[in-house]
Amino acid sequence: MKVALVCSEKLPVPPIRGGAIQLYIEGIVPYLKKRHQVTVFSINDPELEDHETVNDVEYCRVSANGKNNYVTLISRELSERQFDIVHIFNRPKSLSFFCKASPGSKFILSLHNEMFAPDKIGNEQAVMCLETVRQVITVSDFIKKTVENNYPLAAGKVRTVYSGVNPGEFYPVWTEEARKIREKIKSQFGIGNGKIVLVVTRFSKKKGVHLVISAMEEVLKKYPQSVLLVVGSKWYGSDRVDDYVSHVYNLAKNIPDKHVIFTGFIPPRQVVDFFSAGDIFVCASQWQEPLARIHYEAMAAGLPIVTTDRGGNAEVVEGYGNGIIVPEYNNSRDFAWAINYLLENPAIALAMGRQGRKLAEEKYCWDRVAREILHVYDSIENQ
Repeated sequence: MKVALVCSEKLPVPPIRGGAIQLYIEGIVPYLKKRHQVTVFSINDPELEDHETVNDVEYCRVSANGKNNYVTLISRELSERQFDIVHIFNRPKSLSFFCKASPGSKFILSLHNEMFAPDKIGNEQAVMCLETVRQVITVSDFIKKTVENNYPLAAGKVRTVYSGVNPGEFYPVWTEEARKIREKIKSQFGIGNGKIVLVVTRFSKKKGVHLVISAMEEVLKKYPQSVLLVVGSKWYGSDRVDDYVSHVYNLAKNIPDKHVIFTGFIPPRQVVDFFSAGDIFVCASQWQEPLARIHYEAMAAGLPIVTTDRGGNAEVVEGYGNGIIVPEYNNSRDFAWAINYLLENPAIALAMGRQGRKLAEEKYCWDRVAREILHVYDSIENQ
């Protein structure tokens, strides 16, 4: 079949600027192309060709100056071709335009956020979308339930397909390869011999990095050589500073020099190395996170996870033995407790990390994600 994957409009594919949806598409495309003729639509980028075919996958990137313009341009592309399946990512409101452009196609919608929340889409538009699409794929049961709770007509049409990672891109922290990477990063950032608490995030209040910084004040009382390494920036590809970023930087000034280190924006291909440098991984989500994909990356690197029970995050940690869910998501002392517990119990931390790596290899890999999506394609092919 001819399959179109329509990315959201903010970032290009491949994910040279990052982005969970962009990484997801890049992860599944090598498997989808073995069975189908695949075209990926995304926004353009100065570092990428507007149109190219790479490894038997066609990439069409449009120059748009906003969401509406992007939808118009993609609709035009769809109208000029004939696709059996159009797989839309995270934009249910765009479905009606794409349907008009490609009336002979069957539509699938993948949700990476709460796009069916009342403040995101009107009731009439949501109903039309759910009646039209053949399948809705969500990245967590949390997102699945939000759709079904808001729109009972979706029952039976929504399925969770957890995201994944390529374990082969990550060196588990106990390997010699990871040790060399760790020493290089320590040298680059002037880090001593203490344990590294790793945060990989965008700088946003809902991501909670301010709580981890506050937690480090407590951690350093027991483990004065430990270091918090914060990888990321305000937005993909940018080190722009706003009020929240300034607040975070000011918080860090309360902590002795070299115990909180900010890397600034790191290109996605290079972020992988930083996971090999950590000892403990922390995700401090304060909002109802759909399910942060950094959990999969931490697992692939063999890091024990400290996370919050917000949105779908706990779905890949609770009951799996690969990390700790903090009791109170907005309490810095709870993060300090969890970090100190893992520092006090290195054997437990290592066991959690090994379990996470096993899960990444067996359960949360792109091969499994693609198999489930291909099963969806097969199930609607003859509908």
